[in-house]
Amino acid sequence: MHPSTIDLSLCRIKRLLENIGNPHRTLPPVIHVAGTNGKGSVIAYLRAIMEAAGHRVHVYTSPHLVRFNERIRLAGKIIDDALLFSALEECERKNSGNHITLFEITTAAAFLVFSRVPADVLLLEVGLGGRLDATNVIEQALASAITTVSIDHVGFLGNTIEKIAFEKAGIIKPKVPVIVGPQNSRALDIITKRAAKLEAPINVFGHHYTVNCNADSMVIEINGDSEKLPLPALVGEHQIDNATVAVAIARIVSDKIINVTKDRARGLLEVNWPARLQILKRGPLVDMLPNGWGLWLDCGHNIDAGRAISKQVASWCAKNPKEPVHLIIGMLKTKSVEDYLSSFATLLKSISAVTIPDEELSLSADEIAAIAQKSGMIVTACKNLNEALELIISSQKGQRSRVLIAGSLYLAGHVLAKNS
Repeated sequence: MHPSTIDLSLCRIKRLLENIGNPHRTLPPVIHVAGTNGKGSVIAYLRAIMEAAGHRVHVYTSPHLVRFNERIRLAGKIIDDALLFSALEECERKNSGNHITLFEITTAAAFLVFSRVPADVLLLEVGLGGRLDATNVIEQALASAITTVSIDHVGFLGNTIEKIAFEKAGIIKPKVPVIVGPQNSRALDIITKRAAKLEAPINVFGHHYTVNCNADSMVIEINGDSEKLPLPALVGEHQIDNATVAVAIARIVSDKIINVTKDRARGLLEVNWPARLQILKRGPLVDMLPNGWGLWLDCGHNIDAGRAISKQVASWCAKNPKEPVHLIIGMLKTKSVEDYLSSFATLLKSISAVTIPDEELSLSADEIAAIAQKSGMIVTACKNLNEALELIISSQKGQRSRVLIAGSLYLAGHVLAKNS
């Protein structure tokens, strides 16, 4: 329906939304979240916190892992096929054959169903960038949030932190609070100037709100008011930061329309967000491993994701030096193998590469191995996941190990489908 898969613009979706009755103007209160890394996790925490407090929560995220329906949650439940098909068909009829991208028409369909089903809040994730993202047609928001900005999607957003931050800051609305996650100083400068121009109250991680942790809890302080909470269920130091951003958002909006002062602790403990340093506990791939081994899955794919993974791998190695970590990696052609692996390749016992099945933009296993070799890394190209696991198992001769599958959301989706 459009010659380009991605074409950042608001004109086409505005035209379609007008044709279907402008549902984006009758949505529940919106929390709009942009950023390069962590925005999905922040939304997952927010959903868990708000649902623990008894609220009905709509959620729009992208892309999906296994089923397209995962992108749209209606009042706590993933949209069913019949309602999804009906909304898409209605949008297609009203679009009348005009150019429209997949993300644009999906966003219009989501707004349509969100406007028809009562809820207390809509957690709205930006698809790409922010300023010209299809979700940015909303005219008002309860709050805006910008998680960590890093280099990614340079073909669409620019090749510098400043350019990318400018695009992300495009979601800030006049006089609407903006909550900023851990940030590069150059990105923060751009975001701060945009917020000041729009008179948007700004709350910056490490300045207006902070977190301090011990072995089993964390204390989050916001503008001098502290709160002790349990460590979140999601694994990794970066998830503590993401949880802190979510708690900051929840506390800020509590002063407005939605009361979420209750059950923040329960939300942090009950959060569920697959393929974010997720340990797989059952399934055919898990069954291949010897007793006592661990199989982990993560969908991070850029340099900052690699840095976050490196901290967790280093922690594993420090706690259990006799339990090595093996990586199975698959990546898209649009991502940098060298950047992703640069932080933690030396911590790994072995690296195996696979081609992501049924994904035309996937780097081949041989291409990943060749790229890594130029950077001095040794990577074994494998035909598929099964072969990679078999080689790791045979190489260890019974020594207990961890296996991490990572490098792409699309690979993570394939793993979850294959291991179900």
